[in-house]
Amino acid sequence: MTVGLPVSDLVRAIGWYERALELGGPDLEPADDVVELQVGPSWLQLGQEPTARSGAEVVVRLGVPDAAGERERLLGLGIAAGPLEHVEGVVDYFTFSDPDGNRLSIYSMPDGPAEAR
Repeated sequence: MTVGLPVSDLVRAIGWYERALELGGPDLEPADDVVELQVGPSWLQLGQEPTARSGAEVVVRLGVPDAAGERERLLGLGIAAGPLEHVEGVVDYFTFSDPDGNRLSIYSMPDGPAEAR
């Protein structure tokens, strides 16, 4: 699976996603102004658009073993994150946005393993 997100500044977006998701540099550059980063078994495609357009109607959700710990790590990087929501016995999650307003969500399953990024 590949999820594509529009960004206004590709270089800034690459740096932000590398920090936020603890990724290396782009794995692929399939076209001008487009890069792909492998996130677990999936791909995140960042494409520079001539006019700013947020993909805010879409939320990219990433499973991790510890959503609370991941939220603290992002806050430590200076990335604003929403409150940690807890649904008893079901899921812990929070949301945040990239610099272009694309929405992301981190979740963990308290009673079972989350898929690794």
